[in-house]
Parts: sequence; C-alpha cells; structure tokens
Amino acid sequence: MRRVRVAWTDDQMQAIISALLRAGVTATSFVVLAGGIYYLALHGGEHLDYRAFHAQPAALRTIPGIVAFALSSHSRGIIELGLVMLVMTPVARVLISVVGFARQRDYLYVGATLLVLAILLHNLLVGTL
Repeated sequence: MRRVRVAWTDDQMQAIISALLRAGVTATSFVVLAGGIYYLALHGGEHLDYRAFHAQPAALRTIPGIVAFALSSHSRGIIELGLVMLVMTPVARVLISVVGFARQRDYLYVGATLLVLAILLHNLLVGTL
C-alpha cells in the first residue's frame, strides 16, 4: 500500500511553529527558573567580592559541559542548559520550516531555509560569520 504525504497548509505550518515556540519558551522558562531557585537556595546568603573577577568554569563554555553540569545537579549548569534551550528554540523553528516547505514541495523556500539553518548552526558552533 502506497503512503500518501499530505502537504501542510500555511495555516497548519503557522500553528505548528507557534506551538513549538510557545512550548520552547515555556520549557526554557521553567528550567531557568528551577535552576535560579536552586542556585539561590545554595548561594543566596553568600557575600560577593567584586574586587576580583571570577570567570565562568571552562566546562560551562561548551554544550557537552553544560549538559554534564546540569545532569550532575549543578545549579549553574541547569540555568545554562535553559539558556541553550532558549537559543535552540529558533533553530527548531527553522527545522520545522524546512520540513513544512518540503511537504509543500516549495523547493525554493527549502533551499533558502536550509541556507538560514546553515548560517545559524555555523554561528552557534563556530561563533563567527
């Protein structure tokens, strides 16, 4: 039996993308809030010393390091993971757009959206344009 792919309408694409963005921002908010509450519970009473700058640990400068910190219940890792999720939400939106345009067989937009995705991923992974 042959399976028929049904193209998404523009309204369906907009509904899917808006649901994705809402879910991404909501999940991100909960993760950052939970990490922030946990951080304040652990360090809220500490006195800060502004005379010396203390940089972010090296492990929190990479995505694998952030995930490892978050999975080992470090509050700063949980907050950072939430921020990575926030950055990845628009990337997921672009991916959904590629799928939607491909289902509509609008290959010009598939190509343009893949170019946008490549630029986003390059800037996220390399950090320069």
